[in-house]
Amino acid sequence: MNTNLYQALIFLTLLACTPGSQAQNIPSKESQIKTAVLAAPEESREGAKVYGYDAKGNFVTLREGSNEMICIADDPNNEGFSVSCYHQDLDVFMERGRELKKEGKSFQEIFDLREEEVKSGKLKMPKDGATLYVLTADEENYRPESGEVDKTYLRYVVYIPWATQESTGLPLSAEAPGMPWIMDPGTHRAHIMINPPKEE
Repeated sequence: MNTNLYQALIFLTLLACTPGSQAQNIPSKESQIKTAVLAAPEESREGAKVYGYDAKGNFVTLREGSNEMICIADDPNNEGFSVSCYHQDLDVFMERGRELKKEGKSFQEIFDLREEEVKSGKLKMPKDGATLYVLTADEENYRPESGEVDKTYLRYVVYIPWATQESTGLPLSAEAPGMPWIMDPGTHRAHIMINPPKEE
């Protein structure tokens, strides 16, 4: 399987998860907010809504927002550092994924159910496209107590439901470093993947 495709599948599966209550050493609310918004464009960080974790590890709203961006703090149950921010029009789609994951649904079951719900009109997807930003780092470069993180990597996902290779002119895999490509073409979850080259 294409490496970029594999990474994307893993990330999007994890994003659909609702964390359990077994998390240990959960960072402070302030630290979670500080690091979560790093995935957003700088001008959108101050007003972004932020989801994260309470002292028991429950997935909760840490801060209400005043703009179009929603961010998710790093899950302390997962190895390494990963935060994300996405346009508010994607929130019902993301929340539905979290609900289904909590019910024990598999990746494919979640995909199929959401596809059916979008086609029926029960679940709404953004009409004009919407962006997801994902910021990651290795465990040793993340200091949760202070909310500091170094040597991060930012990649981008632009959701364009029902788009295809033919309608966009995009390839089905990256043919050069940083080249955009389309994943899940022709489905409710069609999206453009952009993985910039990593610095050596």
